[in-house]
Amino acid sequence: MKQFKGRVITPGKVTAEAIVTTQGFNTLASLQMALQFGDKEVKCGDQNNAELNGKPLINKALCLPQTIGSTTGGLVLYCACALEKNPACMLFANHIDSLAAAGAVLADVWVDKVNMPVIDCLGDEFLAYVKDGMKITVDEDGTVTVE
Repeated sequence: MKQFKGRVITPGKVTAEAIVTTQGFNTLASLQMALQFGDKEVKCGDQNNAELNGKPLINKALCLPQTIGSTTGGLVLYCACALEKNPACMLFANHIDSLAAAGAVLADVWVDKVNMPVIDCLGDEFLAYVKDGMKITVDEDGTVTVE
């Protein structure tokens, strides 16, 4: 078990299974199939991300360095939350970008039924340590426990 401390973007407490990418996460490419075509498992549709492509994202602790891609990323993330097709939490090794932050904050403020904690600045050591399937617990203060 190891703990990491990051900066809270949207607060919350959650425990979920980790899904990890060391590549940038393309929000639009990853979530488009679930949002447009009703994929209930919310399998990642980004063919350029071999670590995540085809794997379910819903209710997972998404561990990533940063998001990449379209300027629609924030809106896509907000829509995923509004449709309850979001990861359980998003845990960034690096600083979050403004688009992903906007989507997470808008969902936190406007979508009553969503609780998707978002923590950034967890560091390269976090991303090197965490592996798919590990149990992740996020606390309100930005502490992330990996088991």
